[in-house]
Amino acid sequence: MPAAVARDYAEAVSWSRWSWAALARPVAASDDLPLPDPTDHDAGRERVIDVLGILVAVGLGALFLSPELHDNPDALSGTQVAVDVGAGALACTSLWWRRRWPVGVALVCLLLGTVSTSATPAGLLALSSLAVHRPARPAVLVTALWLPSVLVFAAYSPTTGPIAVVLFVMPLALAASGWGMFIRARRQLLWSLRERALRAEADQALHEDRARVAERTRIAREMHDVLAHRISLLALHAGGLEVRPDLPPAQVQETAALLRVTARQALEELRSVIGLLRDDAGKDLAPAAPQPTLRNLHRLVEEIRVAGGDIDFEMNVVGVDDVPATLGRDAYRVVQEALTNVAKHARGAATRVRVAGAPGDGLRISVRNRQPVPAHGAATLPGSGAGLLGLQERVALAGGTLVVGHDGTGDFVVEAELTWRP
Repeated sequence: MPAAVARDYAEAVSWSRWSWAALARPVAASDDLPLPDPTDHDAGRERVIDVLGILVAVGLGALFLSPELHDNPDALSGTQVAVDVGAGALACTSLWWRRRWPVGVALVCLLLGTVSTSATPAGLLALSSLAVHRPARPAVLVTALWLPSVLVFAAYSPTTGPIAVVLFVMPLALAASGWGMFIRARRQLLWSLRERALRAEADQALHEDRARVAERTRIAREMHDVLAHRISLLALHAGGLEVRPDLPPAQVQETAALLRVTARQALEELRSVIGLLRDDAGKDLAPAAPQPTLRNLHRLVEEIRVAGGDIDFEMNVVGVDDVPATLGRDAYRVVQEALTNVAKHARGAATRVRVAGAPGDGLRISVRNRQPVPAHGAATLPGSGAGLLGLQERVALAGGTLVVGHDGTGDFVVEAELTWRP
């Protein structure tokens, strides 16, 4: 369809350099209308309409010819009657191709009408079809040619005068052309509205898809931040039992209790996140877990310490209670991801965590740990590498900066600076 529309607009512009060769160009079978009618795609139905149009033209042609034969004192000669009937028959037959060659058929009917009264209805139908299938310029031009055509017929036929034939035929020609232009304009409007509706639906679907992808990405980030930390704690607790099989029963029981509590917390947080992914709008979703704040950092550090981590934590934030919820959650996730990576890749390394800031000055976070030399055969937890990438995206969306890597002393550093507007 878009290619057909482009050809139609190019054709409309090219009529300023109109030529008879352009008029004779046929319309492609798949391009009947410059702007296709969205309600008319049935070729069989079009053929039926063409047959009915031919039959109507034949009937009206006989009706137009009848007064010339019976009710006029200056009757046509036998030759003129034969020419009239033959030309009318040719004009009616040519209507079969009015969709493919609308301009050519209209011109043929116009020429045949100069010697045939019975060809007039077929010419009017061809003119109306031309106005439907082609732009206004050729339709107006062919309509204007009807005036010399009827004057030639008036000079040829002894049964009528020029004034009478002009007053009778030209209003019909103008009406046929105007009706065709109206139908074309209506089809263009319908097509335009349909295209706009389809485009609006496509834009809405694209918007919904983007929103869905963005939401699922956010949920996936939350799932990684939450579960990676909990599972790392589980691995640390289990690793402690593995390397110290001679632990006292009381300590083994305490570690097992920590494993159970950590696993339950991981399951609860997983259930909360997965609940957001459900497509069943009619079902009750699992209640969302409360989002962490800056004050929860103490509990996070304590969990790492209980699991055997060596954490030196210090927080010097002016107005902790005034920290926006979003800022506090982002800061918590930065520290959580950094400590999770320490647990995965630098187990047992001394780690220093510093959080400082004030309204208007921003919030600065620093997590620094010494890279230990891994023991022979020591196993490390697998990492996907997506944690730091997600962390960079989170900080960027918050309008902050993130620096990750080794410094000159050999320590691995995660430093973030978040915007804190008062």
